[in-house]
Parts: sequence; C-alpha cells; structure tokens
Amino acid sequence: MEVPSSLPPPCLEDIPFIPAYQVRLAISPHPKPIGPTAGEMSSAIEALLPPSPLPLSATPPRILIIGAGSRGHAYARAVVSSTNGIIVAVAEPNNYKRTQFGQTMIWGLKASPPEGASFADWREFVTYETNRRARVSSGERDEPPGVDAVFVCVLDEMHREVVLALTQLGGLHIMCEKPLATRLQDCIDMYLALASNKSGNGEQAIFSIGHVLRYSPHNMLLRKLLLEDRVIGDILSVVHTEPVGWWHFTHSYVRGNWRRESTTAPSLLTKSCHDIDVLLWLLCSPLPVGSAQESPPPHLPSTVSSAGSLQYFKRSRKPVTAGTATNCLSCPIEETCKYSAKRIYVGKELVGLQSGNKSWPVSIVVPDIESFGNEKNAEEALLSELGKDYDASLPDSEVARRNWFGRCVYESDNDVCDEQIVTVTWDEDPLKSTSGSMGEPDAEALQGRGAKMATFHMVAQTKRVCERYTHLYGVDGEIYADSKTITVQDFRTGETTIHRPRDESAGHGGGDLGLTRQFVLAVDKVKNHGWAPAKAQQEIIGCTLEEVIRSHAMVFCAEEARMDKKVVEWREWWAKEVEEKLHQQVPN
Repeated sequence: MEVPSSLPPPCLEDIPFIPAYQVRLAISPHPKPIGPTAGEMSSAIEALLPPSPLPLSATPPRILIIGAGSRGHAYARAVVSSTNGIIVAVAEPNNYKRTQFGQTMIWGLKASPPEGASFADWREFVTYETNRRARVSSGERDEPPGVDAVFVCVLDEMHREVVLALTQLGGLHIMCEKPLATRLQDCIDMYLALASNKSGNGEQAIFSIGHVLRYSPHNMLLRKLLLEDRVIGDILSVVHTEPVGWWHFTHSYVRGNWRRESTTAPSLLTKSCHDIDVLLWLLCSPLPVGSAQESPPPHLPSTVSSAGSLQYFKRSRKPVTAGTATNCLSCPIEETCKYSAKRIYVGKELVGLQSGNKSWPVSIVVPDIESFGNEKNAEEALLSELGKDYDASLPDSEVARRNWFGRCVYESDNDVCDEQIVTVTWDEDPLKSTSGSMGEPDAEALQGRGAKMATFHMVAQTKRVCERYTHLYGVDGEIYADSKTITVQDFRTGETTIHRPRDESAGHGGGDLGLTRQFVLAVDKVKNHGWAPAKAQQEIIGCTLEEVIRSHAMVFCAEEARMDKKVVEWREWWAKEVEEKLHQQVPN
C-alpha cells in the first residue's frame, strides 16, 4: 500500500487496507522513497504552476519592502529568486535590520544607500515619495524613478495606517501581509481605501493579501482536483487541521508578538485567517481563474459556530516543583521542562543557537545575533535577553509593549486561544430555477452548491509545526491531503491515486514563492505589457477584494460565535456588520 509517509498517527487507522494492484501513482509508476524528481511531475501540475521568471525588462517592476523582519525577508528573497522584479528600497525603523537588509538585497556591502533606497520608517517613505512626485510634476529633471509596488510587512496592528497612507499616494500596487487588520472596522476601512487606490488614468491598482496557502503547488492542485476535475464529485464535508506545534506556539503566542488580544488580535485571526480563506476558496466554488465563462455568484455559507479557549498555557497548569519562578533561567526545573527557553533558543535539540541556527526564531529574540561574531558572544547576548523578566511593579502597559522570550509559559500575560474549532455550514443554493419531478433542485443545478460543511481545528500541542492536513469527503470519493501529498480514493472504481505536487520551498509549501511570483508578474503585466490592472487582478492574482474582506469577516464572525456561545446566521451577520458599512466614505 502506498500512502503518504507523513500521515499523523491518529489518522492511520482511518485509511482502509488497499490492495497493491488498486493503487495508482499520479506522477510515477515507480515511486522512490525520497519522492519524485521535478522531471517526474505530472503535466497537470506543471500547467498549474506560474511561469518561470521573465528576463529583466528595460523597466522591471521596482519594489519597496516596508518591514525588514522575517516576513519582509521571505518576500524579498522570493522576489530575487523567482521574479523579474527588483528590490530598490526598504523602510525599517531598526537600524541594524535596515542596514543588513539593504546590504544584502539592494546596495551591497561596500556601497552606501542611493537616494530613495533607505527609509527609517514608512512615514519617511510617504513624505519622500510625495515630494518626489511633486518635483516630477513641476518638471524637474534627473529625479530618480519611484517604486511600482510595495510589500507591507509591519506588525499586524500597523497594517491599517500604512495601507491607508499608501493608497492616498495613489496608484501603488500593494501586497499586505496577513491578516489584513486586527479589527473588523479596520478591515472595512482598508477595503474602502484600496477600492479607491487608482492611478492617474483612473484604473484601480492591484492588491494582494498574504494568503500564501492559495499559491502553494499542493493547494493549487487540490483545488483543481476538487473543482475542475471533480474527482470526488460534490463535496459534502471537509475537516482541516492546523497543527501549530508545541514549542512554536509558545514562541509566537505565549511569549511573542501575538500573545494578547488587546495588543494584536485573536489567534484565529493572526495564525489561521489564511486557513479560513482556503476553506472558502475551495467551498464557495468559483470557476477557475481566467475562465471565459461568467463566474457564478459564490456559494455563501449559512451558519458559523466556534468553540475554543486558552486551555493549557496558564498558571493553573504550572508544575508545583517550579515554585514561584517566573523566568526559565532561574527556574529549579529548567533542565527538565520541555518549554525551557534555554532549550528552545540556545540548545541543539530543536532550533537553538547550538544547532547552528541564527535565523528564526533565534533572530527574533536577538535581531542582531549575526553581529556578535563568535558563538560564545552570541550565546551570551542570547542568554542576557532570555534573562529579562518583570514583576508586579511593572505596569501592564509596559509588559505588553515588548516580548519576554525567557518568561515561564505558565506565568506569561498571554490570553489567546491555544485550541479552537470553527464549523461552517452551507445550505443548498441552486443556480437554476429548474427543479426535478418532486419540485426539488436537480443534480445539475446543485453541482458544487449542495449542502455541505467544513470544520477547522487549530491546535497548539502537536509535534508537527504548521504542516496542515485535510480530509475531504465527497459523494464519489474522499481525499486526504497533508501539505505534501494528495491521496484520492475513488468509490466508483476502487482506485487510489496519490499525487505528489512539487514542494518548491519550506515557506508554506511554496506558497511564499507562489504569491510573490504572481504579484510581481501581475505588476509586470500592467507596467510593461499593456494589461489592465483588473485583468491582472482576476487572471494572475486570482483573488478579489471581496474575497479578502469575506474571509477576514468570517474570522470575526467565528469569534463572535465563540465568545457568545451561539450559532451565527452568516448572511444576516454579513449584512449588518459588513455590507452596510462598505457604503461609507473612506476614513481620514
């Protein structure tokens, strides 16, 4: 039996025995233990992958990165490796990060930043660009060219002010890291601003959101199998899991940036908004991007419910033997505690400094870790940072202002859910008015728009780190997808087909590369090939502003359902909380 090698143990018993003669590999009749080579890839997935990088044109897309953190670096590397765009500017308040980014990506180790390439923050860029445009309009010569597109990679709670300021410049193409914003009203404000972001000729600029899961080869193939090839017929239910990872959750959601709802947002939004987006992308049943047919309206959900809480990372779970310690470096059980900050960030077992790692998450604790030269100095700097702590005398506002990566996970100020389930249901919604003999919608009218449901599970305590897996059940078969393989079991033929789409990179299964490639390609098509932005938005980005606001609104709706312990009627909630407000004026 050939099944995906990385199936989680709890799911193995769910897979029935399949005689070997009934198993058919989708990409190679002779599977190798290490997986297929690129040459063995099926033509179907090759057709799904975006084109290879175009050669640089005389005027390649010029790109600014706002925020030189881990996500800014990820998108910048993707631009350099997979597109014909060029990084020409960076805006970053941390001098070390800004200089390191610029030397690596823009001006080199021995040169100084050219004009318009280095900004202390996004406000400085907006001021510079406003003045540059004014000088160009007044006829001044020898002005450096501006940028065509911007990647917004700042903290989540800053997205609104940055994006609104960029849209007021007019005409800049924008890619904003997920989530769009941390409050529903902010998302609505940004939607309105983005809809009015137009160039001098009145065309709306391109926008993309960092929902990278849409752009991984794995998920692109999954969508094709479900919606175009209909390999399991109409979908009846989906169960999708995001295993955050037991130590990763503590880094980001107990000790790190996203630990408090009051300063950021619920973990369902900050961690899993692109999971909710993928479920809607698959189950609202749009036609393939670029189809010549007029797209039908989306199959909108009927109800939304959710349950979850902070179950584990709190004082009531603290081992008695830890006593009153609040920092790992002074804890009597530090050497045996699996959540020891020293073990995670310094040791060699996981991703610590002693394992040879100086990138994420070590570089989040000490951003300039590379500057300390030898390992001894770097370790001393890391331990110094991990040793920082607070007590009741420090005002809560000061505690919330920074991260405390050496803090005991049972004594932190975190309050976001470490486990949550969201359930979304759809009613029958036939497109055609024709009905069967008993007055019911016929099968053709219901194709892709029958009753169905989706369950999403975000869980912290897992060995897997963000390696999502999904079970999909249809009328003609079922699918198990684990971010690397897609196993299709066909009830009609008894065959099992295993697809192994190419894994381009570790960044969300190639999603980081895919999104970046598509965004820059769309900008290039508009700038150099005469495309209208609307055409590039539809055929290359493949995601509309309406889809962006819908998937984010779904998260806020689920949070309301969780907090109030109720089932929410989606259409009523959307009409009241979103649709009415979308007609308001763009805020100042």
